[in-house]
This record gives sequence, C-alpha cells and structure tokens, in this order.
Amino acid sequence: MNDSRIAGLYKLTVAERIEALRQNGWLSRADADRLRDGRQVLSSAAADKIIENVVGVFGLPFSIAPNFQVNDRDHMVPLVVEEPSIVAALSGAARLARTSGGFHASCDESLLAGQVYVRGVADPGAAMQALQAEKSALLDAANEVHPRLIARGGGVRDLEVRRLELPDGVPLIRVHLLVDTVDAMGANLVNTICEAIAPTIAGLCQGDVSLRILSNLADRSVVTAGVRYRSGGLAGNGFEGEAVRDAIVMASNIALADPHRAATHNKGIMNGIDALAVATGNDWRAIEAGAHAFAAASGRYMPLTQWSVSADGDLLGEIAIPLKVGTVGGTLHANPAAALGLAVTGVKSANELAQLMAAVGLAQNFAALRALVSGGIQQGHMRLHARSLVAAVGTPDEYFDDVAARLIESGEIKRWKAKEILAEVTGTTTRPTAPNATAAGKVILFGEHAAVYGRHALALPIPDAVSVVVEPAEATTSLTIPGWGIAEKLDLEHPEGIAAAIALILQQLDVRGANFSITVNSDLPRAMGLGSSAAIAVAVTRAICDVMRLPLDNERINAIAFECEKLAHGTPSGVDNTISTYAEPMLFRNDGNLQIEPLTLTESPPIVVACSSEVGLTSEQVAGVRSRYERAPQRYNALFDEIDSISLAGAKSLQARDYEELGMAMNICHGLLNAMGVSTPELELMVNLARSAGAVGAKLTGGGGGGSIIALCPGVMESVRSALHQAGYKTLVLQQ
Repeated sequence: MNDSRIAGLYKLTVAERIEALRQNGWLSRADADRLRDGRQVLSSAAADKIIENVVGVFGLPFSIAPNFQVNDRDHMVPLVVEEPSIVAALSGAARLARTSGGFHASCDESLLAGQVYVRGVADPGAAMQALQAEKSALLDAANEVHPRLIARGGGVRDLEVRRLELPDGVPLIRVHLLVDTVDAMGANLVNTICEAIAPTIAGLCQGDVSLRILSNLADRSVVTAGVRYRSGGLAGNGFEGEAVRDAIVMASNIALADPHRAATHNKGIMNGIDALAVATGNDWRAIEAGAHAFAAASGRYMPLTQWSVSADGDLLGEIAIPLKVGTVGGTLHANPAAALGLAVTGVKSANELAQLMAAVGLAQNFAALRALVSGGIQQGHMRLHARSLVAAVGTPDEYFDDVAARLIESGEIKRWKAKEILAEVTGTTTRPTAPNATAAGKVILFGEHAAVYGRHALALPIPDAVSVVVEPAEATTSLTIPGWGIAEKLDLEHPEGIAAAIALILQQLDVRGANFSITVNSDLPRAMGLGSSAAIAVAVTRAICDVMRLPLDNERINAIAFECEKLAHGTPSGVDNTISTYAEPMLFRNDGNLQIEPLTLTESPPIVVACSSEVGLTSEQVAGVRSRYERAPQRYNALFDEIDSISLAGAKSLQARDYEELGMAMNICHGLLNAMGVSTPELELMVNLARSAGAVGAKLTGGGGGGSIIALCPGVMESVRSALHQAGYKTLVLQQ
C-alpha cells in the first residue's frame, strides 16, 4: 500500500515533487514524464473537441495535498485551485487527522434521479395509480435503454411518483427514475433514459411531457464522513488545544444558528471539494448546486458539517453531503490532466472517490475554522499579500519562498521591507549587492501619446525601482537581470535589443574599450508601461560613471537615456527618461523646448498599479497613433488638446489632494485613450475591476496595447489591490 506521507513536499522544487510522487508509487513513470514536459496539459486541439468556439486553454495550478487517510487507506489529493492557502491547509489537516485514525467515510447508496414532469393531467390520483400499476414494466423499459449499464452492475433501481402544484394551483405529476450509474457521473446517461421513457409515462398519465432531465440534487447519494482530532494537537498561535476545540464548536453552532454564517462555512467546505472535482474531471458546478440545495432542504440554509466534543474531550467532526461523481466517461478520456488527477488519487471506484471528496471537504472546513478561531483568517490573507509584494520587488524564483517567509516573520508586510530582505538573502551569494546607482520607474497619470505631440504629461516616480551593480571585467561585458531571466555576455560589436542600449551608453561615455559586469535588479516588470527601459538606461549610466569616476550631471544622464529610449521606442516623448533621472512628480512638456515643472506633494497618492498579461510595446503603439494622426490630424489634435487640459488641471487636483476630481479626470482620460485605439479588452476589464472594487478613477498608463493600469484608491487600497490580485494580475502599490 502506498504511503501518502511525504515529508517536506512543499520545500521541494516542482521537478523534485514529481520525482517524490513517482518514487512513492503515486505516479507511473509515463505520468511523471508527462508532468515534467507539460504533456498533461489539455491542448487547444483537444479542447476544441470538448466544447465549441475554443480559442485557447486557460491554466490553473495543479497541486497535490499529501497525508490523507480514508477508511484506513492512503490517498494523494490532486487539487486544481488558485488559492495558495487551500493546499497547505488540507495537507496540515490530513496530517493531524492521521494521529487519531484518519477519516472514515461511507455512502449507503449512490443513485441519480432522472425527472419526468407531466402537465395537463385531468385526474392526478388516477394517473399516479396507473404509474404504480405499471411500475415494473416502466423499469424494464427504462433499463432497455442502456443494456450495457445493467451489464456493468448498474441500472434503473426504482421509480417514485409525486403530485406537485404549480404556483397557480395547476397539478403536476413528477416521476423520479432512480438510476445507479456505477462509476460514471451519469448525466447524459440519465437524460437519455428520461427522454426515452417520458412519452410512455405521459401516456399513462393522459397528460403532456413538460420536462425530462436529471436532478443535480443527488440526495439519494449522500456521503458521510467523520474525523477525530485530539485536543492536545490543536494548540498553536498561543492558544491551548481545549480553547481551540471549544472555539471551533462554537463557530459550528453559530453556523447552525445563522444562515449568513452557514453560507461562508459551506463555502470553505467547497474550497476543497471543488478543487478535487476539477482535478479529476468531475462536474463541480453540479456538485455545488446539489450541496447548497441539500443544505437548504429543511427550508432553512444549514451547515453541511457539525463539530462537537466527545466524552473524552476530543474534537469530533461530521459531514453529510450529496456527491455523485464519476471515474469513467465525461471528459476523462479527452482531458489528459483529469485522467492524471484521477490516477494520482489511488481510488478504485466512483464511490471511493466520493468518500475521499467528503473527507477533503471536512478537512478543509476544519482547517478554515481552526485558522479563524486561533489567529484570524486575515493571517492567511496577509501571507498572500506578502507573496504578492515579494513578487512585486522582482524576487528570483530561487529566493522567493525564503524572502516570503522572512517577510511574514518580520510582521512588516511592506514593499520596502521586502526589498530589504531580498538584499539580505541575495547577499549570501558571490554577486555584489550594494548598488552603484539607482533610478526611478514611472507611472503617467495623464498625457500618454499627447506628450509626443508637444502637450503636457503628468507623471509620478516609482522611487529606486531599478538598482544596478557594475564591476570592471576583463574579457567581455555581461548583463544579468535576475527578475527578467536575463544572464548573457553582450555582443557590443553587433548589438541588438538591450545590448544596443548598453553599447550606446558606453559610446556616449567614451568608455568603449572597457568591459563591465552589469547586474540589474528591477522591481518593474518588462514592457508594462512603467518606464523599465528608461530606468535601466539611467541606472546603468550612473553606475558606470560611478565605477569610472566620470562626473556627469542629471541633464547629460537624461540626454543619454533619451537616446536609449529612441532605440527602444522609436519616437519617445521623453517622459520616461526624464522622470527616471529626476525621480520627482512632474509636469513635463517637450515641444522642441524641454520644460519640467517639479510638483511638491504633501503625501504619496493612493495609487495601485496592476500589470496585464499582455506586454505593451510602446514603439508599436506610438507608430499606430502616428499613423492614425496622419489620417485625421484635426481630430487627433482635438484629443491631444483635451488631454493637455486634463494634465494641467490634474496637477492642481493632485497637489490639493482632491482625489474625487482627480479620479474623475482619470476616467475621462482613459476614455480618450480608448478612442485613440491604444486600450485593449483586457485593460478595459482591469479598469472595470478596479472601479468596481472602489477605485474613484482608473485608466491605462504608458503606451497601451497591453501593459498596465493605475487605480486611484483613497481608503480602499487593499480591497482594490486584492480584487486585481485575485483576478490574476500582478500589482504594485505606490503608497506605503
């Protein structure tokens, strides 16, 4: 028998986890190979055979929760879910349950109800008698529809008849065909039986068929599971075990008393069940519908679990939930990921999978309640926020978990602290960490594209977003940007891309004969409209000047960075390099005569930046706007003039901290940028997400065509950031 305990699974790399599962017998060699090279993922071609209008495949994390023991048998639990806390919580709950015998589950019957509704019945009583009299013949006829189901040990087991009344008092006959679908989910199978037998049923009732379809309230397939937790094992976070036990029971009783609490209570249960259902190719929507209908079957919405204290002081948990799942058919053969997920569980039948699913729901409920009563659920959310900040400061993968753990331990879940810890952690390597120079990133509040045509732009710095370490080198010049996955020796004789910018800087500084080792640490994602290329140009220029002891003022550094921006973007406005150089809020204008008006702010404005999944290539967007401008210069000049007036008024609102007015101007400016053709459907979605979460204003920032948005969020910074983060977008916060 395979052992589901794999100590320290979370500490391993993805490749090491796959190998650990293979060595412990949970994965075949072929399945392990498929996971390693990504062949378990559903392809677009295969997806096109499953549903209509396929344009791609959407990905979610595929994880494993070890330690589960159900009915004295070990299982691995595959989970497809995007919420990090679920996997860790389940693994911990299962590990703790093992010490007292694991989970015990059962399912006395597993039947799916097919429904036939008959209307227009003149004599309901006579109709019901006729159906009962012909029950045996109806069951035989129903079983003839799928003779192979009988051969597999299943079939239509019973027929139930009930009279109902519609809201207007008109009688309705409901016939339930109770079908044992064995290891299949059975939806299509039951629907076929209903459609085949419905005319005969209607004829016996002397009425007309209204509906013929299965019911997702699988109350003839109720799975129960139980678990015992020793009170002594519940201690933690400064709480004694008995106190945690009693608080969990109290939380359970509150859910019994209050449907509002019961809804959240049950949602926690479904966090685990849904994730397992998706991972094994089961219909999680049907499971959700049935579970919530079952919870409300008494006429009042109730929790699906109950927790109590045993006579000897242990915590006892029970769950009863309708679960009709399958291990054959459906999309299992079409979707290799679902088939692999099912194989990992080690279950031998649909009934065994349902019992594992119930145990997972009970374990997830325990984990959620324990966190809620012993430390507050916000503790978990702060862990998520910490991970977001660690990603936002450009932490390389090899340092990510260590930096996140130290940030959480510090209690200072702040951007500056994440950067400080990252510097400490990377300081253990041979690479120097004390930067020779830094430069600011930028967000443009107003003025995108209009600034290229001599209008004002209003921009804010992202201070010290890029830092550069430069050391003299002997043979060649090399460039490393860990956060971007760049580590290469540069061909400065025939430079392309970022190498061309480095070559230009060396030429402008007249140090072309020297070689350097250049390491760039950037908090800015690449090609997201946040001024990363300008910030790198400024920081590298300053760092080389520092190493070579070259006196260079900001005006000259700005000019060099502007030349680099021309390489990157074709016809840049000059905003990015200017704000990267001076790192001040500013009104910028370059109509042939550069004008910079620094702005003094009494506080950092409450702005959240979110990065889309699409890169925004500024050069392409600038070229596109120029092409459209040349076709309709009068129309575009009117747009540019309107944005110019918004930039000037916005500077006053920003300085006065009139965020309502500033937010309104942002919304208007976004509409104008959309009219120019530089927004995208994803940027529109992100803007709407931010506004729905409470932002007073939101707009794209930078060149557009992808990239980033900014949202002005007085008093709602965390809720807006959380909404965007939960939708899958990386976020940065300007206000600390």
